[in-house]
Amino acid sequence: MKIAFFEIQNWERDILSKVFRGQELMFFTTPLNEFNIDKIREADALSIFIYSKIDKKILDKLPNLKYITTRSMGFDHIDLEECKSRKIKVSNAPHYGDNSVAEHTFGLILSLSRNIHKALIRTLDKNYKIEGLKGFDLKGKTLGVVGTGRIGSHVVKIASAFEMNVLAVDHNPRRELRKYCKFVSMNELLRKSDIITLHVPFCKDNFHLINKVALSKVKKGALLVNTSRGPVVDTKALLWALENNILLGVGLDVLEGEELIKEEKELLHDLKKLNLEKMRQLAIDHRILHDERVVFTPHIAFYTEEAVQKILGTTIENIKAFMKGRAINTVQCLT
Repeated sequence: MKIAFFEIQNWERDILSKVFRGQELMFFTTPLNEFNIDKIREADALSIFIYSKIDKKILDKLPNLKYITTRSMGFDHIDLEECKSRKIKVSNAPHYGDNSVAEHTFGLILSLSRNIHKALIRTLDKNYKIEGLKGFDLKGKTLGVVGTGRIGSHVVKIASAFEMNVLAVDHNPRRELRKYCKFVSMNELLRKSDIITLHVPFCKDNFHLINKVALSKVKKGALLVNTSRGPVVDTKALLWALENNILLGVGLDVLEGEELIKEEKELLHDLKKLNLEKMRQLAIDHRILHDERVVFTPHIAFYTEEAVQKILGTTIENIKAFMKGRAINTVQCLT
């Protein structure tokens, strides 16, 4: 098989080269895009990460492609309808970092609640004054958890250890979590939570789940944390909530249009690609990220030694299974 790997690191390349010795392998550190696709036109299979956007234009140039495995839990960067119409199987890497993302969530919460990010910037500048760095205790505060799947359930349990009051929203409440949290409506969660954290997949129903209407219901002075997917939060509405002091702080590991930030230099060198909508998105993102009330990490909530090893292991098993004629960890079209 001809297998192309994108967004790959050297240590992964070394392992994959040994595991799939005898196959025709192609490795790229960059995402798959229109500039490098000509190098893999004959590929039978792809292994990608979240910044490789698989759409009709890309698929049109890969006539032999039969399989895609993404080294992520999310798969909204892949046009599944188009893949289905071409009989291309798609797999993901589920459940590799449930606790990793949950722990990172609390890293963001603690940074905001105790002004750790502000203190770090000060001390790097040899400023050791404590004025303006007063934080607040998590004990006794109300945490609103939107989505109590594998990651959200970890967040709920961690919150109970901090002796927080936990409210949760989920379409299918898990009975075993009821001893740690109270399941309520979305409106009640928004209204009563001191901190809101998002743990839902990206799908059509969750696009801009947190919008201006939702944020107008939030308790004034609350914190918002998003470690799920960028488009779950409307960035324009988020900026509005910050400018109007509805939100005291925001913790983001993901951001709508985050790929534009990574591609900013490339876009500025090719102005044909920098259309008005992308310019607006970049401007909003920059205004948010330069606000001292915002803590942003570049999509690393999953990024632990344990999690990346699991991802690679799952990817190897996915490819081996497909080579044997069966696809595992397959994903369905988003609804």
